[in-house]
Amino acid sequence: MKASILRSVRSAVSRSSSSNRLLTRTFATESVPERKVAVLGAAGGIGQPLALLMKLNPLVSKLALYDIAGTPGVAADVGHVNTRSEVTGYVGEEQLGKALEGSDVVIIPAGVPRKPGMTRDDLFNINAGIVKSLCTAIAKYCPNALVNMISNPVNSTVPIAAEVFKKANTYDEKKLFGVTTLDVVRAKTFYAGKANVPVAEVNVPVIGGHAGITILPLFSQATPKANLTDDTIVALTKRTQDGGTEVVEAKAGKGSATLSMAYAGALFADACLKGLNGVPDVVECSFVQSTVTELPFFASKVKLGKNGVESVLDLGPLSDFEKEGLEKLKPELKASIEKGIQFANAN
Repeated sequence: MKASILRSVRSAVSRSSSSNRLLTRTFATESVPERKVAVLGAAGGIGQPLALLMKLNPLVSKLALYDIAGTPGVAADVGHVNTRSEVTGYVGEEQLGKALEGSDVVIIPAGVPRKPGMTRDDLFNINAGIVKSLCTAIAKYCPNALVNMISNPVNSTVPIAAEVFKKANTYDEKKLFGVTTLDVVRAKTFYAGKANVPVAEVNVPVIGGHAGITILPLFSQATPKANLTDDTIVALTKRTQDGGTEVVEAKAGKGSATLSMAYAGALFADACLKGLNGVPDVVECSFVQSTVTELPFFASKVKLGKNGVESVLDLGPLSDFEKEGLEKLKPELKASIEKGIQFANAN
């Protein structure tokens, strides 16, 4: 058994070494742009693993870690990892400007996490103010950055950010994203399990919003195709919608979906960086300003480019079950969007 494990480890190390040599050759022969990424809320449950994952990304040259406390320690720790980016920790409001200056991508996981019994509306009362103040600083110090909003409730915090940027005359709808990648990650994982296919080959678009029934995975468009029963599709949809609650309850009051969210946030930030660098055909689902429905913001497949959103793609063909789900989610999503806009304009 030990010999088998040892062989597996050696094989993995060998593959990793080959990959690293390949990366080194690539960087030696091609110019990789300098890219600064700022993580706001970097000392938190999502922020710390997200900081580590961004440190591992070879597209990042500078990594700025900001929080109201604890970031010098996180930066010192993450900074010892032997990868390309230079890490700096910033703490307190007086250092926020320095953290943001020159940023190409700003990721916002700041705020409080969900606890058992809390709804995303409960989170709103705390996180809305945090997001508003951070976005006010973004408008001042890095108005051209791509903003990746993780702080919940995303269905409301993205509209808050948009209103803040509009007031500052810096709003560019192509550069503001609600990160819904975790819904896609969950849908892929759950689908692969039921369809008995390798998860790495799975693709499932997820549309709508980023809370409860506003999350609508389009399993009818999933690839590879699998003949799943209607009951299975209903169960998969519900599990995807309730994925956050599943983790909150499993952690029994000791946290929310911090690790999987950090992974999803790192995936989406990587896609943004690739788009900025001119990599073609980068497509991810995200909650953005949109005209694919009558709602002002909506999550769907988005093509990313050098200026952020290159195009918002159509929803494609929906099953009857998905059409029904789409109509059901609209009133709740509309209310959440309006709640964010009203907060931004009243405060």
